[in-house]
Amino acid sequence: MNAYYTLPAILDLAGDVAGRRILDAGCGSGPLFAALRDRGAVVTGFDSSAGMVESARRKLGAGAALQVADLGEPLPYPDGAFDDVVAALVLHYLEDWAAPLAELRRVLRPGGRLIMAVNHPLLHKLVHPEGDYFATTQWSDEYVFSGQKAVLTFWHRPLHAMTDAFTAAGFRTAVISEPPFAPEARELFPDELAKFPSGAFLGFLFFVLEAG
Repeated sequence: MNAYYTLPAILDLAGDVAGRRILDAGCGSGPLFAALRDRGAVVTGFDSSAGMVESARRKLGAGAALQVADLGEPLPYPDGAFDDVVAALVLHYLEDWAAPLAELRRVLRPGGRLIMAVNHPLLHKLVHPEGDYFATTQWSDEYVFSGQKAVLTFWHRPLHAMTDAFTAAGFRTAVISEPPFAPEARELFPDELAKFPSGAFLGFLFFVLEAG
């Protein structure tokens, strides 16, 4: 999902990033940071998890511009510091989007882009048919990562609540994307992807937002 769906979709939406100043918000262990840097971007990253930042530093090198920061708090960057912000699978863990989006807007230059991915708003209804699509509500599900079980907890919000939050924060919605997985994924995972003949599925929803 990360290597053959989320990451290529974000990079495709970002386009030519050579020379652009990009903030990787919620960078995790750094795969998107690395991919953007390889494409010539000047990348800065943060994560709320000190362990994730340390993992990213081991992968990216001691000189990588990484630090621990919380998207729910004021970010340690000046106004207009970045041309783009990428936030891949970050905001759906947060109940409140107002303050985080305002901070991301603040650190973007006018006309800069926020490129983000969140759980598709229909995903909660698929997993929990009894749930209310129109309510902003918390939900959890169990996943298996490298043989280890983990419970992830998300905040569902309907599509109109997402776009209303973008507008309130001073963003214009330029792109809403439901992309297919990377073409090579079908060769690597033929059984899992045989049920998706079009290559697209209801997993994540991607946005490109422009700062007003």
